[in-house]
Amino acid sequence: MERPERLDVKFALGEYTWIPAPGHSVSGRIERNRMPGRPYVLAETNWKTVRETEFEVAILPWGATEAHNFHLPYGTDTVQAEAVAIEAARLAWEEGASCLVLPPVPFGTNAQQVDIPHTLNLNPTTQAFVLSDIVESLDAQGLPKLLILNGHGGNDFRPMIREIQAKTEVFLCTLDWFKLPEVAENFSDPGDHAGEMETSLMLHLAPETVLPLAEAGSGESRTFKVQGLKEGWAWAPRNWIQVSRDTGVGDPRGGSADKGASLLEGLSRRVASFLVDLAQADLEDLYE
Repeated sequence: MERPERLDVKFALGEYTWIPAPGHSVSGRIERNRMPGRPYVLAETNWKTVRETEFEVAILPWGATEAHNFHLPYGTDTVQAEAVAIEAARLAWEEGASCLVLPPVPFGTNAQQVDIPHTLNLNPTTQAFVLSDIVESLDAQGLPKLLILNGHGGNDFRPMIREIQAKTEVFLCTLDWFKLPEVAENFSDPGDHAGEMETSLMLHLAPETVLPLAEAGSGESRTFKVQGLKEGWAWAPRNWIQVSRDTGVGDPRGGSADKGASLLEGLSRRVASFLVDLAQADLEDLYE
């Protein structure tokens, strides 16, 4: 069988071309296909595009770096938040909303998980300083609105926004994508952490980073004995190493790439609709 001169391959994270070595031996190299940067993704775009575009909404994906059962990568929360942000921005851009996805912040609040090796913690006070500096930059540049797209359950930006909003002209809001109705619509038991929902999304977004599900832990977890904490009307942070043997909470074994693709489509459309509304909103006339 004659080997091709070049072979185009498409993965979840980009398009690549395999270029054979001279003589068509089995060796060769793979190069990422060079494409113009997406104008709504700051890390990919350029000063020429930026100076010619009046952006209306910035989107800041904020994730975490933490263990996700045995089979998912530590960067799961960041990968997912950025993917939802970019796809939503693309859809909003097509509707005429000028959105700009900022580089994601990969560190979340994980103070109760630092005994799990290489789980990295950013305290809420530190997060508030980081967020404040980013907002100050946007304010100085005249970008009027910022959405923090949160991908980690331990992050809570509402108290930070209350404090920072009093000091800036930038309109601030936050959204936890994992609490959107599409999650419940696609999964009867999505899991709390590295369960079926997150596994499905990663199988769609970055399957090369996911171990075979046969190697995943069951995601069984312990609950509080104190009734109010168990039922959820009282709250305390969980000591993760005592809660889960494999760091997961929720059974991942029903996960699939098809379920992940369907979820991403639904999430992105909902967030895009919000971005379009936010871009068009008059900050002097927000209330009915």
